[in-house]
Formats: sequence, structure tokens, C-alpha cells
Amino acid sequence: MRLFRLAKIITVGLRFGLDQMVLEADPSGRLVKLWQAVFFWRHPTAPRGERLRRALESLGPIFVKFGQMLSTRRDLLPPDLADELALLQDRVPPFPTEQALKVLEDFYGKPVDEVFVDFERTPVASASVAQVHFARLPDGTEVAVKILRPGIEPVIAHDLALLDTAATLLEKLWPEARRLKPREVVAEFSKYLHDELDLMREASNCSQLRRNFTNSKLLQVPEVHWDWCGKNVMVMERMRGVPISQLDALRAQGTDLKALSRAGVEIFFTQVFRDGFFHADMHPGNIFVHADGRYIALDFGIVGTLNAEDKSYLAQNFLGFFKRDYNRVARAHIEAGWVPAHTRVDEFESAIRAVCEPIFDRPLKDISFGKTLLRLFQTARRFEMEVQPQLVLLQKTLLNIEGLGRQLDPELDLWKTAKPFLERWMEEQMGWRGLLRNLKDEAPSWAGTLPQLPRLVHRVLDSTAHRHEVQSGELERLAAAQRTHGRVLWLVSTLLAAILGLELYRLLG
Repeated sequence: MRLFRLAKIITVGLRFGLDQMVLEADPSGRLVKLWQAVFFWRHPTAPRGERLRRALESLGPIFVKFGQMLSTRRDLLPPDLADELALLQDRVPPFPTEQALKVLEDFYGKPVDEVFVDFERTPVASASVAQVHFARLPDGTEVAVKILRPGIEPVIAHDLALLDTAATLLEKLWPEARRLKPREVVAEFSKYLHDELDLMREASNCSQLRRNFTNSKLLQVPEVHWDWCGKNVMVMERMRGVPISQLDALRAQGTDLKALSRAGVEIFFTQVFRDGFFHADMHPGNIFVHADGRYIALDFGIVGTLNAEDKSYLAQNFLGFFKRDYNRVARAHIEAGWVPAHTRVDEFESAIRAVCEPIFDRPLKDISFGKTLLRLFQTARRFEMEVQPQLVLLQKTLLNIEGLGRQLDPELDLWKTAKPFLERWMEEQMGWRGLLRNLKDEAPSWAGTLPQLPRLVHRVLDSTAHRHEVQSGELERLAAAQRTHGRVLWLVSTLLAAILGLELYRLLG
């Protein structure tokens, strides 16, 4: 089956003349002439951007998502390719309405018109994995109905199997690739892609993000109508706004594009560092802007999560970059185990400085994170740094954010915008606020444990005395330890009392 899929990829590439696009990179032009002589009957007339888009559409959802990602990287692609690939964000050819109605009728067990008061047959948006129709619930609530593409699972399974085979061959044939962990990266991508095929999981992601940004002045997230949701169907609140890529329409409704770009950066860092839960598919087709200037997030099939260690590592690195403290960045990598322990800090620091120093104090329009990341990867290879698959989605999201920021406000200073937020987060996590919050969070468990400590200590001492002939010096040390425990318990009790007092004062005041 994988051989048939590989044959199809090659056939589609030849049919749309993608081979010629690759050969055009030869400055001498000799390879192009030779290829044209061999395939003399082919004369592609469509523009290369259109041919590339149509080829990706023909190959299926994984390749469409690849094109979506590329469309945000206008600093890496010629304008004609970027403009054409942008059509993949929300203009993927829809599947027939009859199929959509069949999916709904099978799920609800009755005709669509008996489920919804009104159901628009023409889809309002069509993406690589699903398409969306507007409808109204029996109580008149306007909703968006997302329907999974029929038969999409086996296609994705074949493509992922092909990617896994390619990654395996890459590791076996190229020893350097083992450091990049291609199979782990493919496995991580597979995990999130399979999650996207379960619309109940997407609905739960949407609900979580909405809860994280309740009453937010920056971001709107639609409400999920759970009673109408299933694995292949998701029903959510209909959102009204202007696609973020339509800059003229945004200006016409009075949106401040500079403020919007700054808000995008704050939303990203809030999701990553405050919540450890972030929207990981933030291409322009998934983001609208409300008339009041707030972002509207759509399509929650792919989200990323970070644990406390990941967040701490990232925060130290970001702050190190912002403050140009490359020694701190180098040490953070070594302490996290991402580079070998024998790495010389001064050499690693010097290499990082050479990559990052040229991009500071420059507006976003003059910075290419794509090229910067490429140089960082080259530096990482020199120092045997291993790829961290759990952060692949975060890197992708950061590139999407850069692409959006570049369109909204090319003069945006990413460093100055993000630095105060990160400093505030670090203070809350590691300063007195963080200590008090952690004590408050642990208070319920301590409340049950503290009264038992004297009895537990007595039991340990009693059992120790009976089982061993303890010398007087050892008993003295145990007694000293018990006195120390007592002082610690007194300190903890005092802190808890202070916290409870402050909380009562805040509530009563």
C-alpha cells in the first residue's frame, strides 16, 4: 500500500510539473533542458503557484497542511507561491453536500431538517479535514456545524505510514539524522493529527481555551453546544468577524492593526506560559477579528501542551535572548540535558551570540525567523543538540505568529512587546508571589497532613528504638531532627495563617 501511495505522489508531482520547479533551481539551466527533452510532450501552461496548490490538494490533508504552513512564510517564498498557497487556508475544495447530509443523518438518526430549524446547504468554509455549514438550533441559536470529511482516516493513515517509512530510512542511511529524531517527530505529528480527526476532542479543546480566556479583552472563543456534538460532528456558536488576512476590511471597520499585532503576541505568550495550553494551528484561515478589535479563534483540532519544566526552560531562554544574556541561554540548554554535559559553556555561548545578535533592535520586517532558526539548527548540530519533539508544535506556532505579525505591523518590535510579559510571569512563578500561590495551592493537602505529623514522627522513632540499639549520639540527632521538624511546622503554620488572613481580608474588603 505504501508503494502505491509513493507512486501516486510521484505521479501527481509529474502531472503538475513540480519536477520542473525543482530543476529550475539549477542556475545553469542544463538540467531543465535535459528534462524537457526527455518529457517533450509535457507543456505546463498554468502558473507554478497554481500547479503547486493543485498538486497539494490532490495529495490530501497532510500535504494541504504543509502548504498552509508555507503560506505564512512570505519571507521564504516568492510572492506568487505564497499568494496561491494562501488559498489552502480556507478554500480547499468542499466535499459534496449530499455526503455532509448523510454524515449528519447517520449521527442524529433522523433527517437534518428535523434536527436544525435551518441548515445552509452551501458550506461556508472547507478545510483539509472538515468543512463548516451554518445552521440554527430549535431555540433559534445561530451555530456553525463542522463535519468531518468522509473516508479521511485511511488516507491520513497511509500518508503517516509513508512518512514513518521515510523517517526510518533517513535514520538508517544518515547517522546525523538520529540526533534530529525524525521518527519521534513523525510520531508527535501523527498523535496530533489523529486527535484532529476526533471532533469531540476538538470540542473539548475549544471549551478549555474558552474557559482560559473567560472575560478576556483580547480573545473570543466560541461556545460548544455539547448535546449536538459527536466524533464526526461539532456544533459551536457562530462567530462574526473579519478574516485577519483581509487588512483593508479590518481598516474599514476601524481596527488598530498595530494594537492587534501586539495583542497577538500577548495572547501567544499567555497561552504558553500562563496556561501551558495553546492553539497550535494559528494560520490566517483560523483567525477572525471582531468589530471590537478582539481576536476570534477557530479550528481547535491541534493544540499543544507544556509541563512546568518546559515552561521554565522556555522562559529562561526567552528572557536570556531578550536581555542578550547568552551565557544564561547556554547554561539553560545544558541544565535541561538538551546538549551534552561536557559542552563548554563559553563556546556554546559564543555560537548562540553569533546567531542572535544580528536580529536585535530591528523591526519584524527586517527579521527572518526562518533563517535564524536554520542557523540555530546548524549551531545545534555542531554541539550535538537533540531535537525535542514535544516543542515542534510550539516552533510551528511561533512561525505562524511571526507571519501574522509581519502582515499586521511590519514595524512591530517583538522583543519589547514580549519582554515585560515574560518578566512578570517569571516574577509570579519564582518570586514571593509564586511562593505564596504555591503555599495556597498546597494548603488543602497540608491541612490533612499537618495534624498527623507528630504521631507519624513518634511512630517512626518508636519503631526505630525497638528494632535497633540506638546509641545516645544517634538519639540526640533524632531529637534535634524532631526539634527542627517542629520549627518547620511552626513556620509553615504561620505562613498558612498569614495566607488565610490575607485571603479573608481580600474577601471581606
